[in-house]
Parts: sequence; structure tokens; C-alpha cells
Amino acid sequence: MSFFRVNNQCNGCLACVHNCPAGALDFRDEGPERHLLHNMALCARCGNCWRICPQQAVEFRYLLTGQWEEVAAMSLVQCKVCGRPLHTADLDKELAHRLDREVEPLCPEHRKSLSLMVWQRLVPDVSGTEEVVT
Repeated sequence: MSFFRVNNQCNGCLACVHNCPAGALDFRDEGPERHLLHNMALCARCGNCWRICPQQAVEFRYLLTGQWEEVAAMSLVQCKVCGRPLHTADLDKELAHRLDREVEPLCPEHRKSLSLMVWQRLVPDVSGTEEVVT
């Protein structure tokens, strides 16, 4: 989706292109067609294109809405206990490679309780309460 839009009133006069202070607008004539080009990375969102257009063809409101566009979708690894999303599958593979072992898919809460269970197996007489020496 393009954030810079023109409606059907645009007659290709290039007033917007020639008056863009950021150089975010350009055009390309190919055969029988003129193409208006917009570079969002250069756009200052100053609205000069909208103000200068004699045809009122620039629909500036789309430049201000700040809509989100999906740029990628990745598989998630979830906590094997509660299903909470942890990280992507690709990151999981990278971690396993760097650590030279598989990483247990547990959220911080369940990782903590697993550590406590292991500790309790190692030291079975620990009651979990500390004795205060005075």
C-alpha cells in the first residue's frame, strides 16, 4: 500500500514533483504513460504536494495515518507448558546452533519453576524457608 495517493483528478502536471522540498516525488515517462513515484523514506510529510496541487488530487490524509503493513511472517516457538509465544523458529535454530544444544521451549515463569523442581530433587530436605540467625 502506498501512503502517497492521488485521486482521479490528477492530470500529471508535475506541480507536486517540482515543488517537493524533500525530493520525495519523481516521475517516469514510459511509452504512452506517465508514472508518478513517491519515496516514503525521503518524504518529510510537510504537505507541500497537497497544498501546491492545482487539481486537489493529492490525498494527504494517507501520509498522516501511519498504517501498519505486514512485511514478514515467521513461525513461532511456544512454551511447551502454557503455549505463550517465546521467539521465532529461526531464532530457535540459531540459538541451538550457537549453544551447540537444543533450547528447552519454556517461558520465564515455567523455566523458573523447572529450575526449582530440579533444585528440590538435588536437595530434598530444603523446605523453602530460610532460618534467620540472630
